[in-house]
Amino acid sequence: MGIIGRIVGLAVVGMAGTMAVGAAAAWSAKQRIVPTTDPDADEITVASIFGPLAYRSTAKAFTGGTVDCWYGGGALDLREATLSPEGATLRLKAVFGGGQILVPATWPVVTRVTGIGGMVDARPAAGHADGAPVLTIEGTVVFGGFQVLSEMPAEEEEWFRKQEAENAAAVEAETSRSAVPEVSANGSEPEMAPAT
Repeated sequence: MGIIGRIVGLAVVGMAGTMAVGAAAAWSAKQRIVPTTDPDADEITVASIFGPLAYRSTAKAFTGGTVDCWYGGGALDLREATLSPEGATLRLKAVFGGGQILVPATWPVVTRVTGIGGMVDARPAAGHADGAPVLTIEGTVVFGGFQVLSEMPAEEEEWFRKQEAENAAAVEAETSRSAVPEVSANGSEPEMAPAT
């Protein structure tokens, strides 16, 4: 095998090693990240780890938050949110993942994303009012990418709405499960301690 074959072999081994380390880190992140479920939250934590991302914000004073995409992706829809007068900062981390961040056409967006991948504002150029609040997107993208858009293609919008419905059903099921009182072995509900 020639030198080129060795280089290609090392590159393949290096990529496989990177993916294995990334998958282990993603699993760890999935265990510790608690995503925001309230669409009215002004600060959010959203995650797509080995799965889809579909979150729509209706915040009245959006200040930002974190977006983690590891081996997954989808869309973060901020079109129904209102930026805080001070602006907002989204901290982004994407490893073998990515998607779309949807914002109103009138929002000024500044991106400060580094890594092996990228972030692009794909919206048509538009004028912004002087002193308008700014959405700053900063973070790291490794073997992935994000784009800022104001419109979502129809087929992607349909997928997004389906994911939203599935996410809402999962949250509802989890809430119902945690609200069910425990039943003792004899079939009766446990007695509650008297209030003090």
